[in-house]
Parts: sequence; C-alpha cells; structure tokens
Amino acid sequence: MRLLLVEDDDHVAAALSAVLAKHGVAVVHARSGEEALQALLPHDTEPFAVVLLDLGLPDQDGFEVCGRIRKLCAIPVIMVTARSDVRSRIHGLNLGADDYVVKPYDTGELLARIHAVSRRNASGGADQQAEESAGGGDALRLGPVSVELATRQVSVDGTAVPLTRKEFDLLALLAQRPGVVFRREQIISEVWRTSWEGTGRTLEVHIASLRAKLRMPALIETVRGVGYRLVVPAPAAPGPPPASPAS
Repeated sequence: MRLLLVEDDDHVAAALSAVLAKHGVAVVHARSGEEALQALLPHDTEPFAVVLLDLGLPDQDGFEVCGRIRKLCAIPVIMVTARSDVRSRIHGLNLGADDYVVKPYDTGELLARIHAVSRRNASGGADQQAEESAGGGDALRLGPVSVELATRQVSVDGTAVPLTRKEFDLLALLAQRPGVVFRREQIISEVWRTSWEGTGRTLEVHIASLRAKLRMPALIETVRGVGYRLVVPAPAAPGPPPASPAS
C-alpha cells in the first residue's frame, strides 16, 4: 500500500513513516498542500491508497487542500489535526474527508483507520454498481424528503440537498427501513464496512451533519444506548374549514 503523508514537520513525518513502513505501508512525504496536489497528479506509478492530511500546512489550510483533492480524485483522505471541536470535524467531512483523527493519537488506532478507509474505497465502486444494476432506481419518499438511490440525489420539499458520499449512504440505509432501530455497530458495518469501534465518533459527526443539512433534527432519532432510526414526519394537519359567510 502507498500512502501520501502531507505534513510540514519533518521530524513528525520521519517518525510516522518509519512506523508505517514496519507495517508494509510505503510513504511518500509532501511538505505542503501544493506539493501534495502535484503528487496526486497521474503518474506511471502505483496509485496512492490513502492521503494522510495535516491541517496546519505552510502554504494553505488543510481544509482547502482537501477540497482541491476531492475535485481531483476520489482517493480516501484522513485528516490529522489538533482541532478537536465538532464544527471542524463536520467541516472536514463536508469537504469530502473520509475520516478525522485528533492529535495526539495512538499509532495502532491510526493504522486501523488507514486500513479501514482503504478497504472501503476498494469495495465501494463495485457495491454502488451492483446496487444500480439491481434496479434500485426508485425514489424513497419520506414526507418532504426524497432519496433517489440510483442517482444518489436527496431533496427536501423539491430543493436539492448536497450530501457527501458517506452522508448519503447513511441516510439511504436508514430510509430504506423507516422506524426500524439500527444498532451503531450495524450502521458502522454497513456504511463504513468495518467493525472497528473507533469509527463511532465519526458516525456521530455524520448524524449531526445530516440533521443540519436536511434542517430536520427530528428526522433521525437517537435511541439511547442502542443506535438510530429514521422517523417519517407526520403530514401537516389540515387547517380549519373556511367560515361560512354571514347571512
């Protein structure tokens, strides 16, 4: 596996590269956002399986680099940063990051995340193609929400709502069985294709992002200690009949 490490601190990069090399990961080190983007251009070499992206870069913010990577290719991106607030996590995931690791981190945890996102990326294209060939083109109607499985489009009251790949996969999973409680472990297995418990925090961030984007916090209900379920909004109650004109 080849990995692109985007990190401006040479000491940190050297230490992490040595650890990853012991686990069979070949690391290419980029010290800036521009250097990273150049490394991702098509070359006659084995493509990168994952990008490990630090946010504090000398030439541009890592969030901007992530957005530019997404316009360039679909390679999995793991953001690595000391910014632990939920808003930063949501912003990174909305830009297309596949995962978000907060410093300081455990090396074993980081390795597990690297292998998890690379496996998901390898199987994702085949799974999506299988879904489409199976005839999953019908729209799911959930009150004002429409989920088009074949085109991966979501709208609320006819207005399109742009979602990231994982946000759509998560919503589609819940929407296909409204009212059914999905365990956290089940969601992580279906959407992230891993049983690793460290993905739980990423699930919470995706749920929060979905609620905000759809502007319907009650659509996805938290079942404390178990998981989540999608609650179809009740239709609006009809208004009172018009008053009879006075005789």
